[in-house]
Amino acid sequence: MRKATLATIAVSALEDIKARDITVLDVRKLTSIADTLVIASADSHRQAKSLAHHVRDKLKEAGARILGVEGEESAEWVLVDAGDVVVHVMQPAVRAYYNLEELWSARPSSRKAKSAA
Repeated sequence: MRKATLATIAVSALEDIKARDITVLDVRKLTSIADTLVIASADSHRQAKSLAHHVRDKLKEAGARILGVEGEESAEWVLVDAGDVVVHVMQPAVRAYYNLEELWSARPSSRKAKSAA
């Protein structure tokens, strides 16, 4: 199955249950752990769990192998690992704190490293 198709299926599954602020990041040039990260916000713990379950189920139906699902108990940040595509469903406060979009951005950081003097 094509990786772009998996990301499209994940986004569609998130949209089915009204996830907010869905972002798709191509991280192939930054890491070998995944090709695509999908990040979405959920309005509640219940919605975060439902979104993660729905994404997992839709990806499985499409033939993807689910390597793991983490964070379901607290449901503040639930991760669905489908190998080349990793989906993060986060509560807004957690998403703002970790700011994965900036972390995984291909743009170089504007911070300057301290020189060793």
